[in-house]
Amino acid sequence: MAKDLLFEIGLEEMPARFIRGAMEQLKERTSKWLEESVIAHGAVEAYATPRRLAVLVRDVAEKQEDVHEEVKGPSRKIALNENGEWSKAALGFARSQGAEPEQFMFREVAGTEYVYVSKSRTGVETAGILAEGLLGILQAMNFPKNMRWGSYDFKFVRPIRWMVALFGKDVVDLEIAGVKSGNVTRGHRFLGAETIIKEPAAYVETLRSQFVIADVNERQTMIQSQIDALAKEKGWHIAVKDDLLEEVLFLVETPTVLFGAFEESFLNIPQEVLITSMREHQRYFPVLDGQGRLLPYFVTVRNGNNASLDVIARGNEKVLRARLSDAKFFYEEDQKLAIKDALSKLESIVFHEELGTIGDKVRRIRRNTEKLSALVGADSGTAEAAARTAEICKFDLVTQMVYEFPELQGVMGEDYARKAGEPEAVARGIFEHYQPRFADDAVPASTVGSIVSIADKIDTITGCFSIGIIPTGSQDPYGLRRQAAGIVQIVLEHKLPILLTDIFKIALETHQQFQGLKRGEEEILKDLLEFFGLRVRKTLSDNLRYDVVDAVIAAGYDDVVSVVARGNALMDAVTRQADFKLTVESFGRVSNLAAKATGEKVRSDLLAEPAEQALHEAWRAVTDKYREALAQRNAAEALEVFSGLKDAITVFFDAVMVMAEDEAIRKNRLALLAAIDSDLKTFADFGKLVW
Repeated sequence: MAKDLLFEIGLEEMPARFIRGAMEQLKERTSKWLEESVIAHGAVEAYATPRRLAVLVRDVAEKQEDVHEEVKGPSRKIALNENGEWSKAALGFARSQGAEPEQFMFREVAGTEYVYVSKSRTGVETAGILAEGLLGILQAMNFPKNMRWGSYDFKFVRPIRWMVALFGKDVVDLEIAGVKSGNVTRGHRFLGAETIIKEPAAYVETLRSQFVIADVNERQTMIQSQIDALAKEKGWHIAVKDDLLEEVLFLVETPTVLFGAFEESFLNIPQEVLITSMREHQRYFPVLDGQGRLLPYFVTVRNGNNASLDVIARGNEKVLRARLSDAKFFYEEDQKLAIKDALSKLESIVFHEELGTIGDKVRRIRRNTEKLSALVGADSGTAEAAARTAEICKFDLVTQMVYEFPELQGVMGEDYARKAGEPEAVARGIFEHYQPRFADDAVPASTVGSIVSIADKIDTITGCFSIGIIPTGSQDPYGLRRQAAGIVQIVLEHKLPILLTDIFKIALETHQQFQGLKRGEEEILKDLLEFFGLRVRKTLSDNLRYDVVDAVIAAGYDDVVSVVARGNALMDAVTRQADFKLTVESFGRVSNLAAKATGEKVRSDLLAEPAEQALHEAWRAVTDKYREALAQRNAAEALEVFSGLKDAITVFFDAVMVMAEDEAIRKNRLALLAAIDSDLKTFADFGKLVW
């Protein structure tokens, strides 16, 4: 026999960003407890709204399963002492299993005898342990932030106001923080009422009758379908960001979509400002036309039904009007601030107490930019635009608009710079130098933006490393991993002719000149290379097999464009060329013997056998072309060229005794193999490939 189990925790409104994680945690903890308790069950379903977390378990067995098991202990040699008596290890094992030594038996495993003890446990009634189990689940839950209430020591995400705990139609009796479980839940705060849950299976529909949509997926579908219907009706494009939809989803129990309007005069403000104000302050979805231009409308989701939507819309319009009026005021006031005056204010804003002010950082970015421009071979116009961009790239940090909306840094800088008469390349570069801001964000489209972006990001990373701030585990308060990944993305996207160590050395030299280094330069350089190596590995691992990644990383990743090209070429050969395994095997034979070489150079006069002469000539014939292809980052051509040595290598090993008795001949043959292997190792360590 089996019954359904329902456990609902009723709360004051929770922060929307905590709810999905809490719902999944409740589901996982409940499933784990049932499994550990050896209680058979069916599907586990989780529900959540701003005021409740719930789990419904189908077909829970009314009794634990009986357990019969044999537990393995120490070996006979350890279990018995020299007098044939039970050792401390054996007695300790007995105590840990709640058994007596007389219950021990010996059983042979792989030629060794071990102590075993047989244990049996008769399952108890599920109803008898549910209260303790559910209370344990509740007490074990954790959240990003907790609170206490009343005089209770118990902490939870928000105060608990009611609990429903049902096993079948029976209430599971438990209590915490003065709240006792029952079968009464609460509906929508304004539209619903208290109501009885007659049985767990009726949970969703009972709440629906009280204007609560408990199923998260159903609620999301309702919101999205209503938005889609409104967009179709009006001919709009309603911009729905996933993170805002997720937040709105956990702000409502009964979702109803509505729209409102605002004055067209506000459209004179950059639409990024209006959209940010609507999203961040009001949780509104902006409305765009077919060309992506903002229209004077907004869409929001009400926590309730469709009664008096016109009144609700007018109320939202009034609130938004005040928000947009503030934005308009900030925007107009900011334009009265000259760029040079804004830059002077950066001198009083601390970037980091050990790394100086934002003004100090801007000077370092400017120096990095000048050196990077020269390194990548930028023309004079590009270098000049990059230098000016670097000089003013942070000026908008002191504007009222960015103070109100930090996420608009760069956006406002571009707009204000353009209005101040700065060249288009400079204005655009101010926006682009923050890119990529997050995973999957675009990299700067222009060379100017790319150079300044790298200059800024490497300044932050190098500065932090120089004072010992290096990300460990999940701790990365300055977003250094994201910024390092951004540099890798930019170098790859634009195929910049630059090495990672060149970038590091530029930043280290600049920091040394302006701020000084708190750690040794070589030590910092080593840490930087290892840190970026993980970012390069992650980039490669997104598309390549792990062994291919290991192989090309082993050959070096200082040239990011090259290592990605080598990885792609090797992956293609491994997966598409039927005979490439034979080529790799021939390379492996070369590498194995090359390890025995003692550093001599190849002497052609000691190449006595035709097969070794042929291999030497074949290698000399391809080596220049191979190295040139690698220098040009044409990895596919380089691999194809060097793979042409396979037949000559095979003939060599079939015809020549490498470890000849004549020491000079032996060393020369090993030197030939070492020279070939040295070229191979500049592409990949082929020995790391797995077949």
